[in-house]
Amino acid sequence: MSRRPIPADCLQPAPAEELAVRSADGTRLHVEVHGRPGAPTVVLAHGWTCTTHFWAPVIHRLADRYRVVAYDQRGHGRSELPSSRARYSTRALAEDLAAVLTRVVPEGERAVLVGHSMGGMTIMAGAARPEVAERTAAAVLISTGPSDLVAEVRIVPDAVRPAGLRRFLHRQVLRSRLPLGPVGPVSRAGLKYAIMGTRAPAERTEVAVRMAHACPTGVRADWARVLDRLDVRPGLGRLTAPTAVVVGAEDRLTPPVHAHRMVAALADPQGLLLLPGVGHMAPLERPAEVAAEIDRMATAHLPARRTTADSADPAVTAVTADSAVTTGSDLPAAVTADPERTAVA
Repeated sequence: MSRRPIPADCLQPAPAEELAVRSADGTRLHVEVHGRPGAPTVVLAHGWTCTTHFWAPVIHRLADRYRVVAYDQRGHGRSELPSSRARYSTRALAEDLAAVLTRVVPEGERAVLVGHSMGGMTIMAGAARPEVAERTAAAVLISTGPSDLVAEVRIVPDAVRPAGLRRFLHRQVLRSRLPLGPVGPVSRAGLKYAIMGTRAPAERTEVAVRMAHACPTGVRADWARVLDRLDVRPGLGRLTAPTAVVVGAEDRLTPPVHAHRMVAALADPQGLLLLPGVGHMAPLERPAEVAAEIDRMATAHLPARRTTADSADPAVTAVTADSAVTTGSDLPAAVTADPERTAVA
């Protein structure tokens, strides 16, 4: 299998601390803490088939100013597999988030919550839980949706009719238990079409492809079953913290229609950032702009616990999207920022 160059900012930095957090049902969650111990806290929740490594480009850009916490969703990365199918649910997602926040955000303090795809659904699912609500200063929902996911997926072309046939085909693809097989030209091309934008560089596509291939087949299928019937609109309505929404204009899995619906339903919307040429993996494709949006929300809604500007680590801040290294194993079983951006209030 050929190895492609991996951008330097996509290599996961060594965490300052690693934690094992038990959720309500006993499932052990792997949690990593990066950045400054005394700085305001940002908590990152990744999406379906990803791991904490998904957030590496964002962590590199935030760790000099924030205490950045990332955790593996149950069944993903280094978190435990649930003991039964029944433990794959939106309730479990909410309980996992509550457990992580209770451990990493002291009572009386708050954090900015950031969720990509299923991570955004996690925030919506847990919004009404006291452990979550009381620790949320603001939220950023990225490439996500609250319901009707299969109905809005845009992988199968609209030319395939009727709409019911498209939904059937999407359901079969997303819930498939077939292994993805080795990483190769066909799988790269197929996954790039499904999850990346037309402007995504090959190196960043490689990161996403390796990560998806590393996700256990059963985990991928069992979470797809949950996403198939997901409806977290009640939680979205109870998300009272200031919330920003980010989406790629070419997102086929959670198209911009979801972003517009979320903004309309939010109690305190803080704008919609629409990224032209970007697909579903916005934090990988345009990490500078995603990190800037998180920073904007944190600056506005988090009190500074300690000034860190004078002690910024140049080894962290020097990593950019333009740097790249060739690696064969530096990216654990995984996976040019365009300055153009469109902000829709």
